[in-house]
Amino acid sequence: MLQLDEVLRGVQAEADRRKPSLPPALMQVAFSEAVIDSRQATSECLFVALRGERVDGHEFLADAAARGARGALVRRDKLSNLSLERPYAVIDPVTGEGLEQATPDSVLLIAVDDPQAALNRLAAYHRGKYHPVVIGVTGSVGKTSTKEVTASVLQRSFRTLKSPRSYNSEASLPIVLLKLTADHQVAVLEMGMYGPGEIAHLAALARPRLGIVTNVGPSHLERMGSIEAIQRAKSELPQALPDDGFAILNIDDLRVRAMAEVTRARPFFYGLDPAADLWADSIESRGLQGISFRVHYQGDAFYLTLPLLGRHSVHTALAAASAGLLLGMEWEAIIAGLRDESAQLRLLAVPGVNQTTLIDDTYNASPASMLAALNLLAELEGRRIAILGDMLELGSVEEEAHRRVGARVAEVARFLITVGRRARWIADEALQAGMAPDQVWSVDDNDEAADLAMSCLAPGDIVLIKGSRGMLMESIVARLQQRRP
Repeated sequence: MLQLDEVLRGVQAEADRRKPSLPPALMQVAFSEAVIDSRQATSECLFVALRGERVDGHEFLADAAARGARGALVRRDKLSNLSLERPYAVIDPVTGEGLEQATPDSVLLIAVDDPQAALNRLAAYHRGKYHPVVIGVTGSVGKTSTKEVTASVLQRSFRTLKSPRSYNSEASLPIVLLKLTADHQVAVLEMGMYGPGEIAHLAALARPRLGIVTNVGPSHLERMGSIEAIQRAKSELPQALPDDGFAILNIDDLRVRAMAEVTRARPFFYGLDPAADLWADSIESRGLQGISFRVHYQGDAFYLTLPLLGRHSVHTALAAASAGLLLGMEWEAIIAGLRDESAQLRLLAVPGVNQTTLIDDTYNASPASMLAALNLLAELEGRRIAILGDMLELGSVEEEAHRRVGARVAEVARFLITVGRRARWIADEALQAGMAPDQVWSVDDNDEAADLAMSCLAPGDIVLIKGSRGMLMESIVARLQQRRP
């Protein structure tokens, strides 16, 4: 719970920070949680009205109040002409003006110059009240999976908070920090990157002691301009770690390995290179049954069999195990966490219509993750079908990247359906690599793709569905399961 007096104090700039004097009627007022989406507003929550690229949260203030929000962080210049169905009071957090007029039943509108900046200050203030070990996770590919598996491992020994799904931005990571309580011993936080300086900013709020970097790839290349700029941005996490911290780095990615030179923390390497602190060999993919490999640590070696899908998941498991080892966990507990099937969120095998199996990897897509998913498809028994959508934000390498995927499809799949303008390069390259014209279709939307797939599916088929988040290809999965998206 977030007490009203703590919220009012936390949103203030440090120079103005003072403890507000609450009227007796408001002494017990608290917020159950903070939300930035009015559809998630519940009784007693604090709604933060943020202005995004497409929408302004102030337009949904009335909706949040109608759903029961107890209060909101709002811009001062947006307070005129308000229309709320419930009584409300406007409160200045610095002067306390408005508190005397407020009641426990009114919607408490906390007026600030910039709700995002106020949310950041509140999250930093709240974070400073507690002392968990924070683990930051970033990378071009696999950070959400790594965050999930790391949290699965650590919660075997520690009371653990983790970012839900991909709450990894300036807008959403503070919401996670506000969930911290004195009960939490560890927090596993995903840190995304929209531009230079964002990870440094998130790290300043969260104050991680351990940082995991999975890889550096061309995701967001269109926005960042160069792979070197992406590397510098990802380096902001290890740079932010303290002297007594650990930078957990993928030794097999040369750009990540180089981050050992820019951190004050002790580097801890994981990967397939025997020079790593924790490394693996003898990797075997068992298709939908998971993976097995031999793990090496401090002179010992033993075999693991895990339910994670695809050979690329070895790096995910090693990163998560690294965090556990550095926090003093025993292998028995680490392995129990790695074997938790609920930690696999990104790439799922689900039943489809007509006795088919769907490989649902619709969460996002990059060249590396596309090839990894196709490598998994190649290991599965049955007639293999790939439904692939555009990979977005690849900038100058987008055609080359899509064509590289198309060449691999021709080696793996019996049929290919592409969705979107860029994915037509996948189809074109697959044709040039030898797939027949009656094996390849290119369509413009997900409904067409689902219709095509439904017309040709046969029992035993294995269908991979994957594309960038913006392609919303989970609707295809829903259609192929004959359920509502």
